[in-house]
Amino acid sequence: MAGEPAGNPGAPAAVPPLVIACALGIEKLALRSGDRGGAPAPVTVVRSGMGPEHARRAVTRALEREAWRDAAVIASGFCAGLAPGMHPGDLIVAEETRDVDGTTVCAGTELLVKALTRAVPGRTVHTGPLTGSDHVVRGPERAALRAGGAIAVDMESAATLRTATAAGPRPVAAVRVVVDAPEHELVRIGTVRGGISAFRVLRAVLPAFFEWHRSLLLPRR
Repeated sequence: MAGEPAGNPGAPAAVPPLVIACALGIEKLALRSGDRGGAPAPVTVVRSGMGPEHARRAVTRALEREAWRDAAVIASGFCAGLAPGMHPGDLIVAEETRDVDGTTVCAGTELLVKALTRAVPGRTVHTGPLTGSDHVVRGPERAALRAGGAIAVDMESAATLRTATAAGPRPVAAVRVVVDAPEHELVRIGTVRGGISAFRVLRAVLPAFFEWHRSLLLPRR
């Protein structure tokens, strides 16, 4: 990672590296096959495996490496939408992530929404709380989470961002693509079509991530 220019204290700080964390191999494939042009600093995609404990371990390992210790972190991948009217391929930009262990506030939400609108035109972008779970959520449990204010649920974002901020001050964000929703659950006919749509959207988000990344400089330690 490039450091700040020597002997020039008035020069702008270097943009920190970026860690994009996801759970599944298919998510990593989508993110790694996207357009990487315009990245302002080193970028790595970390696959954690499913669930909050796997997310905690993977993010801890990634940020323990010297080259990545000050990295900005984005949790990404697929999620379940909770609000009526959501469709596969819709985007979720978290204002905060929450689970039983607490809440993490996300940085640059408005900027991400604008950047995603440009990167994936025609796709609906939803903002609000993204809640975490340690299991796949279905039926009445989804309704209960929605009643608590959450707009979407996944199993890794909350743990990812909490672990990242516990390791040191850094910008964090969560951007997820809806792969199933109240009227489009995975168990129904059309799942494959919805999954392909979500994959294509996830593959297209990198330019928005890089725009967010360029805009947010870490406080230097």
